[in-house]
Amino acid sequence: MSEPNTRESDNLALATRFLQAVEAGATGEALAAFFHPDLVQHELPNRLFPAGVRRDREAVLASAARGAALMRSQRYTLVDALAQGDRVVLEVDWTGTLAVPLRDLPAGYQMRARQALFLELRDGQIAGMRNYDCFEPF
Repeated sequence: MSEPNTRESDNLALATRFLQAVEAGATGEALAAFFHPDLVQHELPNRLFPAGVRRDREAVLASAARGAALMRSQRYTLVDALAQGDRVVLEVDWTGTLAVPLRDLPAGYQMRARQALFLELRDGQIAGMRNYDCFEPF
């Protein structure tokens, strides 16, 4: 296996900083700095969004703000990461602790998911994101 080139290393570093920012609760401009103006996110069907959802940059930022109010904390454990050119794939274990009740779940409940994130980078920012979120039963 060959070592990643500088561009791929930079892209992996950006993806890692992005996860760290989300884990730290970044919203607004702090989060927007990671996103290309033409960002499109596609969240595949999961327990929270059974039909899946597509979001543009503004909708992703609005969703992050809603999520920050919903979650007391989030932890992302990077399981694996691959980069090829301007594409990065992350396998992540996610744990989120609810700040407020959600459906039948009480505040303080820890949600868990295995995630695969496929990122496409352009001009040093995330321009495309596909999320495969496999939630543990709740």
